[in-house]
Amino acid sequence: MPRTTMRFLTAPTLLALAAAVHAASSWSFSDGTVTVASKTADDVVEKFTDTERVKKTVTLGHQDTIKVSLTTKEGSKAKRPHQAFLVVKEASGLEAPFPLTVKESGKGAVQITQKDLPVQLLLSQSPLEASLIVASSGSTKGSVTPVFDIALKLDLNGPSPSYEAPLRYGKLAEIHHIFRADPKNPPKIVSLVFSLAVLATVPALFVGWLVLGANVNHIQKALGSAPISHAVFFGSIIVMEGVFFLYYSSWNLLQILPAIGIVSVTAFFSGSKALGEVQRRREAGER
Repeated sequence: MPRTTMRFLTAPTLLALAAAVHAASSWSFSDGTVTVASKTADDVVEKFTDTERVKKTVTLGHQDTIKVSLTTKEGSKAKRPHQAFLVVKEASGLEAPFPLTVKESGKGAVQITQKDLPVQLLLSQSPLEASLIVASSGSTKGSVTPVFDIALKLDLNGPSPSYEAPLRYGKLAEIHHIFRADPKNPPKIVSLVFSLAVLATVPALFVGWLVLGANVNHIQKALGSAPISHAVFFGSIIVMEGVFFLYYSSWNLLQILPAIGIVSVTAFFSGSKALGEVQRRREAGER
């Protein structure tokens, strides 16, 4: 019995230890150093770890080179990961990755100059943040570790970097459109003047007919030969004028078009028969 009890107590303990080791296994690094090699000043060397970043801001001049070296580890063992990047990011979130060259022993390094940085990062008004990304395939958890900040010192005597933002599709500002006011009728006095001018042409038309030799005596004969055609044709002319008046006063284009179509067809057929009756009388010598 005591041996059996010992077996039951040992099994859960081993499982718990295995789970703890698995949970603690993650990619990290050690022996991290950042070196600023300058042609105009002494080199600056700062150290960092996966738990403590460089406290001072690293200055990168136009003739300087930043070199980052470290040793990557899986858990506590030095090893080369599948991915190791130094990511330089500005405050807006725009970033540029720089892959590290890593040996089988886990020792890796990368070098950066101002020429390697995108122009968008060169125009940043605030220091850039440098982070290390170490990860690999498998169950081991990767790591993203901010390690130091970079302050850019551009060449004042050289050309300033320029950048034109590309066209990006996204939400536009709200448009407040002011529609044109509905058309209004002219003043009544103007409408009255033009209406009287149109009506004045009616008696002038009859006077012109009489002067040119119109035979009023044929009205009764014309109505007797084709009463419906003459009446409908004359009525369609009056109705067409009424349609135009309604369009002027209240109707819209969609209302007037069907009415014009009906009146036009009626005037065409009735006018053909009415004019045919007039032609027959003229061929008979009646003027």
